[in-house]
Amino acid sequence: MADTTVKIDDTTRDILRGLADAQGLTIKDYLARLAEEKQQERALATATAVFRRVISEPGVMEAFDAKYGGLPPRAEDTGQAA
Repeated sequence: MADTTVKIDDTTRDILRGLADAQGLTIKDYLARLAEEKQQERALATATAVFRRVISEPGVMEAFDAKYGGLPPRAEDTGQAA
């Protein structure tokens, strides 16, 4: 795998170094982890948007309730704490 050099200002470099050091990582490893986390966040945001769109369609929640008996009660509705 080839490395790529990126030019950043000293302030940004120092911030990244501090963040990486706090996690016991090199800047290279920190940026790799950060990129993976951001990719996962984007995938989750996309999935959430799709889920919200689907459940807003007329009849979807009614069909779910009919097939699976509805959602389980929320803990705050049953008096049970998590």
